[in-house]
Amino acid sequence: MGEKGNPYENAVAERVNGILKQEFMLDNTFSSIDEVRKIVKESVRLYNDERPHLSNNYLTPKEKYEEKIA
Repeated sequence: MGEKGNPYENAVAERVNGILKQEFMLDNTFSSIDEVRKIVKESVRLYNDERPHLSNNYLTPKEKYEEKIA
């Protein structure tokens, strides 16, 4: 959720949620909260460390961040 009066911030969160649901199948039904925590943690790791992003010139977010601070 974004700050009051700035609808564009919520769009980013919705986009990430959509990617997690579509690509990492997080819209499934799970048997326990522990299973959900494990799967979400792994999905976020994959998203940040292994999934190339077009908006980052096909770098992962981790690679883009490391490139920026170098």
